Amino acid sequence: MQGLISTPLVGALARLALAGIWIVSGATKISDPVASSQAVHAYELVSWEMGNFIGVALPAVELILGIMLLSGLFLRPAAALSALLFAVFIIGIASAWARGLSIDCGCFGGGGVDASVTGTTYALEILRDLAFIALAAIVWINPFRRWALYP
Repeated sequence: MQGLISTPLVGALARLALAGIWIVSGATKISDPVASSQAVHAYELVSWEMGNFIGVALPAVELILGIMLLSGLFLRPAAALSALLFAVFIIGIASAWARGLSIDCGCFGGGGVDASVTGTTYALEILRDLAFIALAAIVWINPFRRWALYP
């Protein structure tokens, strides 16, 4: 398994996939900071003011991470921050699930109360974010420095 992860192709694919995830996620939320803030508020974990700040700042951070990964700027720090953010997202989703909230995660826009959300939905979101952490780990192990501006 270690041999496969260390191949240049796998490193390149992980880097591009992670960049795409962040760019799509940030781009879908940055144009509507009110909806992004509402998605943060739905988790009921932070104060109103902090929720507004996170709702505005998070899409920009996601876009910056995506651009860093795409362009090859500080690949390992970008991978580490990506894994950290996905871990925070998992904690938020698990917390909402444990407290019986029915909310859309807001991961790719939208968010807020959603009566159709079930435990299966939360479990799949957590598994998805664990897969994203695995991508970040691959980028950390094998950052594929070819075509990188500053690896």
